[in-house]
Amino acid sequence: MSILARSHMSELTDQKRKSNGAAIMLALWALLLLSAMVISWALDIDSRLSISGEGMRALKAEAAACSGAEVALHPFVNPGSSNLSGQVQSGASYEARLTGEGGRININWAVIGENQDRLEILKRYLENKGIDLNERDTMVDSLLDWVSQNVGMHHLNAPPESADYHPAHSLLSRVEELKKVFGWAEFTSQPGWDDDFTVSTPMTSPIDVVWASRDVLLALPGFTPEMVDRFIQAREGPDGIQGTEDDMQFKDVNDLAPVIGLRSEQLQQLLKSNLITFNTSIYRVTSVGKAGNATRTVQMVIDKQKNRGLGQRTVLTWKEF
Repeated sequence: MSILARSHMSELTDQKRKSNGAAIMLALWALLLLSAMVISWALDIDSRLSISGEGMRALKAEAAACSGAEVALHPFVNPGSSNLSGQVQSGASYEARLTGEGGRININWAVIGENQDRLEILKRYLENKGIDLNERDTMVDSLLDWVSQNVGMHHLNAPPESADYHPAHSLLSRVEELKKVFGWAEFTSQPGWDDDFTVSTPMTSPIDVVWASRDVLLALPGFTPEMVDRFIQAREGPDGIQGTEDDMQFKDVNDLAPVIGLRSEQLQQLLKSNLITFNTSIYRVTSVGKAGNATRTVQMVIDKQKNRGLGQRTVLTWKEF
C-alpha cells in the first residue's frame, strides 16, 4: 500500500474515533439531563407528598381540637372531668380545659360609669404588670375616652381626637380593640397580654375570685401577696393544678374568709360593692388538637347555665388558631 493510501486510511480512522467520541459525549450528556429530570421529578413528588402529609396532619389536628371542644360543651362535663382529654380514630389526640371566664377583668365592667373602685382594680392590675404611674394613667384615661359617648371631650391624660386618632365612643365588643386605644400599643404587643381580660361576661358581673389569676387577685382591695398565695395553694388542691377534682371548693365568703385571712365583713363589703363574686356560669374552653407535629387550637366561651334545661350550653364566642 502506498504512503498516500496509508495516510488517507489514518485520517479516516481519526475521524471515526472523533465521531465515536462525540457520540459518546452526547449520549452521556443526554443521560445526565435525563437523570436530572428524573431526580427533579422525584423530588417534586416527594415535596408534594410531604405537603399533602402536613396538610392531612393539620386537618386531623383541627378535627381533634373540635372534638375536644364538643366534649367540653356537654352539660355534664366539668373542669375536672377526665374525658376532657382523649384520642380520636385518626390517631390524633385532644386536650381540652375549662376555666372560669368570670375570673378575668371585664374591660367594659371596669370602665362603665367611671366607678372609682373598679378603675382602681384596673390600675392596680396594670401596676402589677410593671406599668408605671404616668403610663397607666394615660392608658386608663384614653380607654375612658374610647368608651365615652361624649364626642369632643377628653380626660386629662388622654390625647384629643385628631385626624389620625378617632375613639370609637362605644363599649368594646372584642378585647383586641384595646390595641387601637392610645397608650395601649406596647402593653398589647406582649405575649399573653389578654389572658386576664374579657368582654364575654355580663357587664354587671364582677370578678369571680374562684378563677381569678394571681395578678387579678392582687388588684383587689385588701388582698396581699401572702393572702393570695395561700388562697391559690388551697384553691388548686394537692396536685397544684386548678380545674381538677381535688380542688378546694369555695361557695361564698364564709368559705373564703378563713383561707385568705380576711374578715367575712371585709369580703361582704366587696360583694356589696359588686367587686367580687363566686362561681359564675361562663367558662372559657381551650381545646388543643395534635396529629404528629401539627397542632391546632379551638377556643370558645360558653354559658353553662343558659339553655341547661335543653341539654346544651350556649356558645358565646368561637375562634380557631
